[in-house]
Amino acid sequence: MAALKGAAHPDPAWRGRVTATVVCLLLLWPMLTASEFKPWLLFDPQSLAAAWGFLSDFLHPATEAEFLMLVLRETWQTVAIATAGLTLALLGAIPATMLITERLSISRLGTGRMRPLAMLVRQLARWVLVLLRSVPELVWALLFVRIVGLGPTAGVLAIALTYCGMLAKVYAEILESSDAHALESLLANGSGRLPALLYGALPESAAELVSYTVYRWECAIRGSAVMGFVGAGGLGQRMEESTKMMAGGEVSTMLIVFVLLVALADLVSKLLRRRLG
Repeated sequence: MAALKGAAHPDPAWRGRVTATVVCLLLLWPMLTASEFKPWLLFDPQSLAAAWGFLSDFLHPATEAEFLMLVLRETWQTVAIATAGLTLALLGAIPATMLITERLSISRLGTGRMRPLAMLVRQLARWVLVLLRSVPELVWALLFVRIVGLGPTAGVLAIALTYCGMLAKVYAEILESSDAHALESLLANGSGRLPALLYGALPESAAELVSYTVYRWECAIRGSAVMGFVGAGGLGQRMEESTKMMAGGEVSTMLIVFVLLVALADLVSKLLRRRLG
């Protein structure tokens, strides 16, 4: 009898799984409707013909010498945009990190509580950082293209603003979660915030901070490619032109370059972590 009962219901949790699937579908359907998601358009004969023509060209990357020199020049500009933008972001993120990190608050020494003015300034700084990272770099790029015109300047400024908010937030969280004994000892003995940060907090969390910074540099390279589609310069702008012309071979070559750039950033991150670890 028990064997028959087990055979009739091999999965005792099937009701929960079916219920969860139905609930997910009911929640997802309004979102699909609102987004006008129509995957069947991919199988339209005209769409299939255009996709086949593009993909057949895509499988044969462009290797002409003149085009490769153009890609090399635009790749260098993309890396320059990402590096310059990240550098400007660091110039803002490091002071902001010192400001919003509670462990670096001198007013809380002894009492464990911050003064009202220090708390207000810290909260205002947090709100500014929330604003900076809430606006995607693509939106900042669109705004700066209108202000300074087409070119890399818009991309550099867009990365600087967005990544300043991101870096400061994550840096503060890393410092807050690290061992605070050395940091608090330095502050309690009269050290300033910057020496306390350099000699008290960084030795504990340097590897994690460097790893996240290199990851953000990798993201900045990808972001500069996307911003190129709105006229912010770099390899992305050339990719946008090639995509409009349905030049699949040129797009394929530029995508290969992006893969190599991301792999290079990952290698740099591993080497730095190994040296610091």
